[in-house]
Amino acid sequence: MNIDAIRELYDRHERFEAVYPRYRREETGKLVRMLSLDPDGHNCVIHSRLAETEADAAIEGELGYFRALGKGFEWKLYSHDRPADLKARLAAHGFKIGEDEAVMALELADPPAELAKEHAHDVRKVIDEAGIRAYSKVNALAWPEDSDTWVKSIVKTLREEPERMSVWVAYVEGEPVCAARVDFPERSPFASIWGGATLAPFRKRGIYTAILAARVKEAISRGYRFLTIDASPMSRPIVERQGFRLLAVSNPCDSPE
Repeated sequence: MNIDAIRELYDRHERFEAVYPRYRREETGKLVRMLSLDPDGHNCVIHSRLAETEADAAIEGELGYFRALGKGFEWKLYSHDRPADLKARLAAHGFKIGEDEAVMALELADPPAELAKEHAHDVRKVIDEAGIRAYSKVNALAWPEDSDTWVKSIVKTLREEPERMSVWVAYVEGEPVCAARVDFPERSPFASIWGGATLAPFRKRGIYTAILAARVKEAISRGYRFLTIDASPMSRPIVERQGFRLLAVSNPCDSPE
């Protein structure tokens, strides 16, 4: 697994050329913005190519651009972005630097045995409104402090563009206890997994691994070469044991209010 080559592929397909459902992509030559078409959607800068001499002006330009729109935004920063001190520059301009997230990738040509085998847990792909309610319930219980805006956006995508995304729910004795999704962008070799929230009383039972395996199998069946994850400190050790390799460390950098 050539990490440098895969990282280059990832930057091109998942950042520079990325297309999101219900987003407008804007490219300035130095960076790529994603503007949500939903009134309360999340806006971001997902890719930048900045020289040291132009970085501060570019940051000020983005702050002015979004300020004129009356919107906040996230600058999605990666550890290999340039200039090397871009994180410090964003912080100096008032951005709130979020916690490290490990961007990791798994080659799907030869998946680990643990992800290729069948698991005994009750893991189901969401195909109806009952499944959507179960998915929403798990997320509400797992992250009670979060707004439900992002869940509503996921559900909207699932209903309007079902080929773009799949949602999975794991059950114990008929009750939903874990929820996760997988995104399938067009014209990209990368599928990506998100969520994977297991309710606290049901952790350490292999449920997360089972719902991960379901998504791996679906990505393989749909012809993707890689599966990626922005792994939290909790999920990173799990996916590392399953063969995921580190591409970069990313930080969500939120613009000042």
